[in-house]
Amino acid sequence: MNNKRIKLISTIILIFVSISIINLNAQDKKAQMKKRVAVFSFEDKSGHRHRWWTGQPVGEGMSDMLVTALVKTGHYQVMERQEMNKIMQEQQLGMSGVVTQQTAAQVGKALGVELAIFGSVTEFGYTESSKGIRLKNKGFGIGGKSSKATVAIDIRFVNTTTGEIVSAENVRKEESKRGLSLDTQDFSFNNKSKFDESIVGKATRQAIDEIVTYCNNVSANLPWQAKVIKGAPDIYINAGSQAGVNVGDIFVVYRAGEELVDPDTGLSLGSTESKIGTIKVVNNNVGNGKASQCVVVSGAGFARNDLVRMQ
Repeated sequence: MNNKRIKLISTIILIFVSISIINLNAQDKKAQMKKRVAVFSFEDKSGHRHRWWTGQPVGEGMSDMLVTALVKTGHYQVMERQEMNKIMQEQQLGMSGVVTQQTAAQVGKALGVELAIFGSVTEFGYTESSKGIRLKNKGFGIGGKSSKATVAIDIRFVNTTTGEIVSAENVRKEESKRGLSLDTQDFSFNNKSKFDESIVGKATRQAIDEIVTYCNNVSANLPWQAKVIKGAPDIYINAGSQAGVNVGDIFVVYRAGEELVDPDTGLSLGSTESKIGTIKVVNNNVGNGKASQCVVVSGAGFARNDLVRMQ
């Protein structure tokens, strides 16, 4: 094999290796960027009207558990409840207390999140069967007992850009316990630890973990996006180190044009877009990492609410 042929093969191999490295770096960067998520309080349709140890309704308590679980994954920026309530009050949304697909999309879009999650608790409680001796007028007994807890949630994931439900799931979990033990008829827990130890608590945790898995699958197919907060003379975007943004990152900026509304459903299908230019991050720790300062790489006329995306 002559030297020219060896050099040609070496060059081709080098090109392929370089492309592979670039693709891997791009994939790593996409995985690093945190999606913005809004979790609405779940409606309680279980009919039991149980209360959390904090006094919260079951639906609100379970949505708070989901928020905590999503934050712990390290993959999401989850909106604070007060921010969501403020938007809902300002736009007079969800006044009936029931969150709809349209409500979730509108509030999510106003908050600049990619994904909104809402749903309802359809089952929450337990059944018991006992064989043994019950002491009259004492309210407790001892004997062989079988208990089963059931927790079920209908969950919806909404793409806030289009207002479309991208995934709808029914999560149902059961946990049972058998043995010789004392039993009571009171469905209450003094604290989180007692709840976590109960079969209802264990079934609830399993349901929340499954919802997190569904969220991971859905969010993987949604492109990361941010918005321009201030467009001149310095450019600021509403994503910083907390969202996985690094100094030196380059983003493409688009401007939304006419909204495309489905004439049959009335839902937004997105909007037309035009590319404004590209920007580079020079400070990713504005507002304790909630925002970034950028400089112009190309283009001009950047303005508030312009869309920021990865290259």
